[in-house]
Amino acid sequence: MPFAQNRSGHRGPWMKASTKFLIGSGIIVATLVLLAYVGFTQSKTYYHTISELSTLHGHALHQRMRVSGDVQRGSIQHLAGSTDFVLAEQGRDLTVSYVGRDPLPDTFKDGSQALVEGHLTSDGRFVAEQVQTKCASHYEASPPGMMPSPSGQTNNNSVAPALGKKS
Repeated sequence: MPFAQNRSGHRGPWMKASTKFLIGSGIIVATLVLLAYVGFTQSKTYYHTISELSTLHGHALHQRMRVSGDVQRGSIQHLAGSTDFVLAEQGRDLTVSYVGRDPLPDTFKDGSQALVEGHLTSDGRFVAEQVQTKCASHYEASPPGMMPSPSGQTNNNSVAPALGKKS
C-alpha cells in the first residue's frame, strides 16, 4: 500500500497527477522558450561597412557583426591557428584574423570580395569565425556569340566543328 490515508481520508502530501503534469509541462515550455531566446540572441549579427566601424561605441563594439570588402593584394598571411589579411573598402582598411575551423573558400585570394563574420577586438582588429567570398567573374554573362564550355571557359565557336573525312 504505497499511499497511507490519514483520518480525514486524504492521501497525504502527494499531488494529483494533473498538477504534476501541469508543473512538468510548464518547466518544459519555459526551457524551450529560454533556449529559443538564447539561440536568437547569439545568432543575431549586424552588417556594417568598414567606414562605419569607427563610429561604433559601447555595446555595439562587442556585438557579433558582418563586414565586407575587397581582400587587399599581398595581405594574406597563413599563420599557425589563423589566417590574417586586410579588407579594403572606399579607402578604409580593416585587419582581419580568421580563426574559424572551416577551410577558407577556394575563391579566397587577393582582390576577391569577402564577407567576414565575427567581432572587433579592443585594438581595432576584426576576429572572424566565418569567411565567405564572391568571385564576380564566375557569375558574369557570356558576351553574345560566345558559348560557355563545361569547364567555364568561353569558346569563340558558336557551332562545334564537324568531324569527318574530306571527300
